Amino acid sequence: MQAMVYEGPYRVKVGTKPDPIIEHPNDAIVRVTRSAICGSDLHLLHGLVTDTRVGCTFGHEFVGVVEEVGPSVRTLKPGDRVAVPFNISCGSCFYCKRGLFANCESTNPSSDLASGVYGYSHTTGGYEGGQAQYVRVPFADVGPMKIPDDMEDEEVLFLTDILPTGYQGAEMGNIQPGDTVVVFGCGPVGLFAMKSAWLLGAGRVIAVDHIDYRLAFARKYARVETFNFKDVDIIPTLKELTEGRGPDVCIDAVGMEAEGSKLHSVLGVKLKMEAGSPTALNWCIQAVRKGGTVSIVGVYGPPWNLVPIGTAMNKGLTFRMNQCNVKRYMPHLLEHIRAGRIDARGIITHRFPLAELPRAYELFEKKLDGCIKCVLLPHGHA
Repeated sequence: MQAMVYEGPYRVKVGTKPDPIIEHPNDAIVRVTRSAICGSDLHLLHGLVTDTRVGCTFGHEFVGVVEEVGPSVRTLKPGDRVAVPFNISCGSCFYCKRGLFANCESTNPSSDLASGVYGYSHTTGGYEGGQAQYVRVPFADVGPMKIPDDMEDEEVLFLTDILPTGYQGAEMGNIQPGDTVVVFGCGPVGLFAMKSAWLLGAGRVIAVDHIDYRLAFARKYARVETFNFKDVDIIPTLKELTEGRGPDVCIDAVGMEAEGSKLHSVLGVKLKMEAGSPTALNWCIQAVRKGGTVSIVGVYGPPWNLVPIGTAMNKGLTFRMNQCNVKRYMPHLLEHIRAGRIDARGIITHRFPLAELPRAYELFEKKLDGCIKCVLLPHGHA
Protein backbone atom coordinates (compact mmCIF):
# COMPACT_ATOMS: atom_id res chain seq x y z
CA MET A 1 0.00 0.00 0.00
CA GLN A 2 0.94 3.67 -0.22
CA ALA A 3 1.40 5.46 3.07
CA MET A 4 2.95 8.50 4.69
CA VAL A 5 6.49 7.75 5.93
CA TYR A 6 8.29 9.81 8.58
CA GLU A 7 11.97 10.32 7.69
CA GLY A 8 13.00 12.48 10.64
CA PRO A 9 12.22 15.99 11.91
CA TYR A 10 10.65 18.15 9.20
CA ARG A 11 10.83 15.35 6.59
CA VAL A 12 7.93 13.23 5.34
CA LYS A 13 7.28 11.36 2.12
CA VAL A 14 4.86 8.90 0.55
CA GLY A 15 6.24 5.39 0.28
CA THR A 16 5.26 1.75 -0.17
CA LYS A 17 4.61 -0.27 2.98
CA PRO A 18 3.22 -3.77 3.55
CA ASP A 19 -0.54 -4.02 3.71
CA PRO A 20 -1.71 -4.42 7.31
CA ILE A 21 -2.95 -7.86 8.34
CA ILE A 22 -5.20 -9.26 11.04
CA GLU A 23 -2.91 -9.75 14.04
CA HIS A 24 -5.52 -10.44 16.72
CA PRO A 25 -9.04 -11.97 16.57
CA ASN A 26 -10.54 -8.59 17.49
CA ASP A 27 -8.82 -6.68 14.65
CA ALA A 28 -10.35 -5.17 11.54
CA ILE A 29 -8.65 -3.91 8.40
CA VAL A 30 -10.08 -0.61 7.14
CA ARG A 31 -9.63 0.86 3.67
CA VAL A 32 -9.15 4.55 4.37
CA THR A 33 -11.35 6.84 2.29
CA ARG A 34 -10.58 10.10 4.08
CA SER A 35 -7.77 11.04 6.42
CA ALA A 36 -6.65 14.38 7.81
CA ILE A 37 -3.56 16.19 9.02
CA CYS A 38 -3.90 17.35 12.62
CA GLY A 39 -2.01 20.05 14.46
CA SER A 40 -0.76 17.28 16.73
CA ASP A 41 0.94 15.70 13.70
CA LEU A 42 3.06 18.83 13.45
CA HIS A 43 4.40 18.19 16.97
CA LEU A 44 5.60 14.82 15.67
CA LEU A 45 6.96 16.37 12.49
CA HIS A 46 8.97 18.88 14.50
CA GLY A 47 10.54 16.27 16.76
CA LEU A 48 8.72 17.40 19.90
CA VAL A 49 7.11 14.04 20.79
CA THR A 50 9.45 11.49 22.32
CA ASP A 51 10.08 8.15 20.62
CA THR A 52 8.77 9.14 17.19
CA ARG A 53 10.58 6.59 15.05
CA VAL A 54 11.81 6.91 11.48
CA GLY A 55 9.63 4.90 9.12
CA CYS A 56 6.36 5.24 11.04
CA THR A 57 3.08 6.45 9.56
CA PHE A 58 1.20 9.35 11.15
CA GLY A 59 -2.52 10.00 11.08
CA HIS A 60 -5.15 9.62 13.78
CA GLU A 61 -8.16 11.17 12.02
CA PHE A 62 -9.62 8.80 9.45
CA VAL A 63 -12.77 7.14 8.15
CA GLY A 64 -13.10 4.24 5.79
CA VAL A 65 -14.65 0.94 4.77
CA VAL A 66 -14.14 -2.34 6.60
CA GLU A 67 -12.28 -4.77 4.33
CA GLU A 68 -11.71 -7.69 6.69
CA VAL A 69 -12.48 -8.62 10.29
CA GLY A 70 -10.96 -11.03 12.76
CA PRO A 71 -12.90 -14.10 13.92
CA SER A 72 -13.94 -12.49 17.23
CA VAL A 73 -15.40 -9.29 15.76
CA ARG A 74 -19.17 -9.23 16.17
CA THR A 75 -20.38 -5.69 15.41
CA LEU A 76 -18.65 -5.03 12.08
CA LYS A 77 -18.58 -6.77 8.73
CA PRO A 78 -16.82 -6.12 5.42
CA GLY A 79 -18.43 -3.21 3.61
CA ASP A 80 -19.38 -1.25 6.73
CA ARG A 81 -18.35 2.41 6.66
CA VAL A 82 -16.75 3.49 9.93
CA ALA A 83 -15.35 6.52 11.74
CA VAL A 84 -12.49 5.46 14.01
CA PRO A 85 -11.65 7.35 17.23
CA PHE A 86 -8.02 8.41 17.50
CA ASN A 87 -7.61 6.70 20.87
CA ILE A 88 -7.53 2.91 20.87
CA SER A 89 -9.50 1.56 23.80
CA CYS A 90 -10.33 -1.93 25.04
CA GLY A 91 -13.73 -1.08 26.52
CA SER A 92 -13.31 -3.21 29.63
CA CYS A 93 -10.37 -1.97 31.73
CA PHE A 94 -10.58 0.18 34.88
CA TYR A 95 -10.54 3.41 32.85
CA CYS A 96 -12.75 2.37 29.93
CA LYS A 97 -15.47 1.26 32.36
CA ARG A 98 -15.48 4.85 33.65
CA GLY A 99 -15.72 6.37 30.19
CA LEU A 100 -12.06 7.44 30.24
CA PHE A 101 -11.24 5.88 26.88
CA ALA A 102 -8.23 8.17 26.41
CA ASN A 103 -6.66 6.56 29.49
CA CYS A 104 -7.17 2.90 28.54
CA GLU A 105 -4.55 0.81 30.30
CA SER A 106 -4.73 -2.18 27.94
CA THR A 107 -3.75 -0.58 24.63
CA ASN A 108 -0.57 1.14 25.83
CA PRO A 109 0.59 -0.90 28.83
CA SER A 110 4.22 0.22 28.62
CA SER A 111 3.33 3.83 29.47
CA ASP A 112 1.29 5.55 32.16
CA LEU A 113 0.66 8.58 29.96
CA ALA A 114 -2.23 7.76 27.65
CA SER A 115 -4.05 5.05 25.74
CA GLY A 116 -2.82 3.70 22.46
CA VAL A 117 -3.17 6.24 19.65
CA TYR A 118 -3.00 5.71 15.90
CA GLY A 119 0.15 7.12 14.34
CA TYR A 120 1.38 8.98 17.38
CA SER A 121 4.82 7.62 18.27
CA HIS A 122 5.82 4.67 20.41
CA THR A 123 5.00 6.78 23.46
CA THR A 124 1.38 5.92 22.69
CA GLY A 125 1.94 2.33 21.65
CA GLY A 126 3.62 2.52 18.25
CA TYR A 127 0.45 1.87 16.23
CA GLU A 128 0.55 2.69 12.53
CA GLY A 129 -1.62 5.63 11.52
CA GLY A 130 -4.29 6.40 8.99
CA GLN A 131 -2.45 8.62 6.50
CA ALA A 132 -2.35 5.47 4.41
CA GLN A 133 -4.52 3.42 2.11
CA TYR A 134 -5.23 0.78 4.76
CA VAL A 135 -4.94 0.58 8.54
CA ARG A 136 -5.26 -2.12 11.18
CA VAL A 137 -7.93 -1.29 13.77
CA PRO A 138 -7.54 -3.18 17.08
CA PHE A 139 -10.54 -3.77 19.38
CA ALA A 140 -12.79 -3.28 16.37
CA ASP A 141 -15.94 -3.95 18.39
CA VAL A 142 -15.14 -1.07 20.75
CA GLY A 143 -13.96 2.07 18.98
CA PRO A 144 -15.32 2.39 15.44
CA MET A 145 -18.70 4.02 14.88
CA LYS A 146 -20.74 2.95 11.86
CA ILE A 147 -21.40 5.88 9.55
CA PRO A 148 -25.12 6.32 8.80
CA ASP A 149 -25.98 5.48 5.21
CA ASP A 150 -27.39 8.94 4.57
CA MET A 151 -24.22 10.77 5.68
CA GLU A 152 -21.05 11.46 3.73
CA ASP A 153 -17.56 10.64 4.97
CA GLU A 154 -16.52 14.26 5.35
CA GLU A 155 -19.57 15.07 7.46
CA VAL A 156 -18.34 12.69 10.17
CA LEU A 157 -14.56 12.63 9.60
CA PHE A 158 -13.86 15.04 12.45
CA LEU A 159 -15.86 12.96 14.92
CA THR A 160 -12.65 10.92 15.12
CA ASP A 161 -10.77 13.66 16.99
CA ILE A 162 -11.00 17.41 16.64
CA LEU A 163 -14.75 17.92 17.04
CA PRO A 164 -14.99 15.83 20.24
CA THR A 165 -11.73 17.38 21.44
CA GLY A 166 -13.09 20.90 21.00
CA TYR A 167 -16.37 19.91 22.62
CA GLN A 168 -14.63 18.27 25.58
CA GLY A 169 -12.52 21.41 25.95
CA ALA A 170 -15.69 23.46 26.33
CA GLU A 171 -17.39 20.87 28.53
CA MET A 172 -14.43 20.72 30.90
CA GLY A 173 -14.75 24.48 31.30
CA ASN A 174 -17.99 23.92 33.23
CA ILE A 175 -19.53 26.81 31.32
CA GLN A 176 -22.48 28.40 33.08
CA PRO A 177 -25.23 30.35 31.28
CA GLY A 178 -23.89 33.75 30.26
CA ASP A 179 -20.23 32.98 30.97
CA THR A 180 -17.45 34.71 29.06
CA VAL A 181 -15.22 32.12 27.43
CA VAL A 182 -11.86 32.82 25.82
CA VAL A 183 -10.37 30.28 23.42
CA PHE A 184 -6.66 30.56 22.73
CA GLY A 185 -5.99 29.26 19.22
CA CYS A 186 -8.07 29.52 16.03
CA GLY A 187 -7.03 26.20 14.59
CA PRO A 188 -9.55 23.39 13.99
CA VAL A 189 -9.80 22.33 17.66
CA GLY A 190 -10.16 25.94 18.77
CA LEU A 191 -12.92 26.54 16.22
CA PHE A 192 -14.88 23.55 17.47
CA ALA A 193 -14.32 24.64 21.08
CA MET A 194 -15.85 28.01 20.18
CA LYS A 195 -18.89 26.42 18.54
CA SER A 196 -19.27 24.11 21.53
CA ALA A 197 -19.02 26.97 24.02
CA TRP A 198 -22.08 28.55 22.41
CA LEU A 199 -23.94 25.22 22.53
CA LEU A 200 -23.16 24.92 26.24
CA GLY A 201 -24.60 28.32 27.09
CA ALA A 202 -21.77 30.84 26.90
CA GLY A 203 -22.89 34.45 26.76
CA ARG A 204 -19.72 35.71 25.10
CA VAL A 205 -16.97 33.85 23.22
CA ILE A 206 -13.64 35.48 22.39
CA ALA A 207 -10.86 33.99 20.24
CA VAL A 208 -7.15 34.82 20.45
CA ASP A 209 -4.59 34.07 17.75
CA HIS A 210 -1.87 35.90 15.82
CA ILE A 211 -2.72 35.02 12.21
CA ASP A 212 -5.23 37.34 10.63
CA TYR A 213 -6.82 34.89 8.19
CA ARG A 214 -7.47 32.41 11.01
CA LEU A 215 -9.05 35.15 13.11
CA ALA A 216 -11.24 36.14 10.16
CA PHE A 217 -12.27 32.51 9.70
CA ALA A 218 -13.19 32.27 13.39
CA ARG A 219 -15.37 35.38 13.16
CA LYS A 220 -17.26 33.96 10.20
CA TYR A 221 -17.45 30.30 11.22
CA ALA A 222 -17.95 30.58 14.98
CA ARG A 223 -19.44 34.11 15.35
CA VAL A 224 -16.87 35.16 17.94
CA GLU A 225 -15.01 38.30 18.88
CA THR A 226 -11.33 38.09 18.03
CA PHE A 227 -8.02 39.60 19.09
CA ASN A 228 -4.58 39.35 17.51
CA PHE A 229 -2.15 39.15 20.42
CA LYS A 230 0.52 40.82 18.28
CA ASP A 231 -1.67 43.93 18.06
CA VAL A 232 -2.77 44.22 21.70
CA ASP A 233 -1.45 43.47 25.16
CA ILE A 234 -3.70 40.47 25.51
CA ILE A 235 -3.99 39.99 29.29
CA PRO A 236 -4.98 43.62 30.13
CA THR A 237 -7.26 43.65 27.08
CA LEU A 238 -9.19 40.59 28.25
CA LYS A 239 -9.50 41.98 31.76
CA GLU A 240 -10.78 45.33 30.48
CA LEU A 241 -13.54 43.48 28.60
CA THR A 242 -14.66 41.72 31.77
CA GLU A 243 -14.94 44.50 34.35
CA GLY A 244 -11.33 44.02 35.38
CA ARG A 245 -11.79 40.47 36.61
CA GLY A 246 -11.01 38.31 33.59
CA PRO A 247 -13.08 35.74 31.68
CA ASP A 248 -14.88 32.94 33.49
CA VAL A 249 -13.31 30.20 31.39
CA CYS A 250 -10.13 30.01 29.34
CA ILE A 251 -9.50 27.14 26.92
CA ASP A 252 -5.99 26.31 25.73
CA ALA A 253 -6.46 24.90 22.23
CA VAL A 254 -2.86 25.55 21.20
CA GLY A 255 -0.47 23.34 23.15
CA MET A 256 3.27 22.97 22.95
CA GLU A 257 4.12 25.17 19.95
CA ALA A 258 2.47 28.39 21.06
CA GLU A 259 3.82 31.69 19.77
CA GLY A 260 4.02 34.83 21.87
CA SER A 261 7.06 34.32 24.10
CA LYS A 262 10.62 34.35 22.80
CA LEU A 263 11.81 32.74 26.03
CA HIS A 264 9.49 29.74 25.77
CA SER A 265 9.98 29.41 22.01
CA VAL A 266 13.74 29.14 22.53
CA LEU A 267 13.64 26.93 25.64
CA GLY A 268 10.81 24.67 24.58
CA VAL A 269 10.81 24.47 20.79
CA LYS A 270 14.40 25.13 19.74
CA LEU A 271 16.46 23.88 22.68
CA LYS A 272 13.87 21.40 24.00
CA MET A 273 14.82 22.22 27.59
CA GLU A 274 11.12 22.12 28.45
CA ALA A 275 8.31 20.19 26.80
CA GLY A 276 7.39 22.82 24.23
CA SER A 277 6.21 26.38 24.68
CA PRO A 278 3.44 26.77 27.32
CA THR A 279 2.70 30.41 26.43
CA ALA A 280 -1.01 29.87 25.76
CA LEU A 281 -1.41 27.97 29.02
CA ASN A 282 0.36 30.71 30.95
CA TRP A 283 -1.91 33.32 29.38
CA CYS A 284 -4.95 31.26 30.37
CA ILE A 285 -3.76 31.27 33.98
CA GLN A 286 -3.01 34.99 33.95
CA ALA A 287 -6.21 36.04 32.16
CA VAL A 288 -8.93 33.95 33.79
CA ARG A 289 -10.77 35.43 36.76
CA LYS A 290 -10.17 34.28 40.31
CA GLY A 291 -12.09 31.07 40.90
CA GLY A 292 -12.33 30.52 37.15
CA THR A 293 -11.62 27.42 35.10
CA VAL A 294 -8.74 26.62 32.76
CA SER A 295 -9.43 23.83 30.28
CA ILE A 296 -6.49 22.28 28.43
CA VAL A 297 -6.91 20.34 25.21
CA GLY A 298 -3.77 21.63 23.48
CA VAL A 299 -1.18 18.84 23.48
CA TYR A 300 1.78 18.94 25.86
CA GLY A 301 4.39 16.25 26.25
CA PRO A 302 6.44 15.13 29.23
CA PRO A 303 8.34 15.81 31.32
CA TRP A 304 7.83 19.43 32.46
CA ASN A 305 7.07 23.05 31.57
CA LEU A 306 7.62 26.44 33.14
CA VAL A 307 4.07 27.16 34.31
CA PRO A 308 3.05 29.70 37.03
CA ILE A 309 1.37 27.21 39.34
CA GLY A 310 1.67 29.60 42.29
CA THR A 311 -0.48 32.15 40.45
CA ALA A 312 -3.04 29.45 39.74
CA MET A 313 -3.11 28.33 43.36
CA ASN A 314 -3.54 31.80 44.77
CA LYS A 315 -6.29 32.62 42.27
CA GLY A 316 -8.17 29.46 43.25
CA LEU A 317 -8.36 28.13 39.71
CA THR A 318 -9.86 24.86 38.58
CA PHE A 319 -7.89 22.93 35.96
CA ARG A 320 -9.46 20.31 33.70
CA MET A 321 -7.49 18.51 31.03
CA ASN A 322 -7.13 15.23 29.16
CA GLN A 323 -6.76 13.70 25.78
CA CYS A 324 -10.30 13.49 24.43
CA ASN A 325 -12.46 10.50 25.33
CA VAL A 326 -13.73 10.45 21.76
CA LYS A 327 -16.04 7.44 21.95
CA ARG A 328 -18.06 9.11 24.73
CA TYR A 329 -19.02 12.07 22.53
CA MET A 330 -19.51 10.56 19.06
CA PRO A 331 -23.27 9.80 19.23
CA HIS A 332 -24.12 13.16 20.81
CA LEU A 333 -22.08 15.19 18.35
CA LEU A 334 -23.42 13.18 15.42
CA GLU A 335 -26.85 14.53 16.33
CA HIS A 336 -25.51 18.10 16.41
CA ILE A 337 -24.17 17.58 12.89
CA ARG A 338 -27.45 16.08 11.70
CA ALA A 339 -29.40 18.99 13.17
CA GLY A 340 -27.16 21.53 11.43
CA ARG A 341 -25.89 23.04 14.66
CA ILE A 342 -22.31 22.14 13.70
CA ASP A 343 -21.09 22.11 10.09
CA ALA A 344 -18.07 19.92 10.75
CA ARG A 345 -16.80 19.79 7.19
CA GLY A 346 -17.13 23.56 6.93
CA ILE A 347 -13.57 23.94 8.22
CA ILE A 348 -12.05 21.97 5.32
CA THR A 349 -10.09 24.32 3.10
CA HIS A 350 -7.87 21.92 1.15
CA ARG A 351 -8.06 18.37 -0.23
CA PHE A 352 -5.12 16.41 -1.62
CA PRO A 353 -4.52 12.92 -3.01
CA LEU A 354 -2.11 10.97 -0.83
CA ALA A 355 0.64 11.41 -3.41
CA GLU A 356 0.68 15.15 -2.63
CA LEU A 357 1.03 14.64 1.13
CA PRO A 358 4.33 16.57 1.45
CA ARG A 359 2.66 19.60 -0.12
CA ALA A 360 -0.31 19.23 2.22
CA TYR A 361 2.00 19.18 5.24
CA GLU A 362 3.81 22.26 3.96
CA LEU A 363 0.60 24.27 3.55
CA PHE A 364 -0.74 23.22 6.94
CA GLU A 365 2.54 23.68 8.80
CA LYS A 366 3.40 27.06 7.31
CA LYS A 367 -0.22 28.27 7.25
CA LEU A 368 -0.16 29.10 3.57
CA ASP A 369 -3.03 29.74 1.15
CA GLY A 370 -5.55 30.34 3.94
CA CYS A 371 -5.20 26.75 5.12
CA ILE A 372 -7.37 25.74 8.08
CA LYS A 373 -7.70 21.97 7.57
CA CYS A 374 -6.23 19.54 5.01
CA VAL A 375 -8.00 16.33 4.07
CA LEU A 376 -6.20 13.47 2.29
CA LEU A 377 -7.77 11.10 -0.23
CA PRO A 378 -5.64 7.94 0.10
CA HIS A 379 -7.12 6.28 -3.00
CA GLY A 380 -7.47 9.48 -5.01
CA HIS A 381 -11.28 9.38 -4.82
CA ALA A 382 -14.13 8.81 -2.40
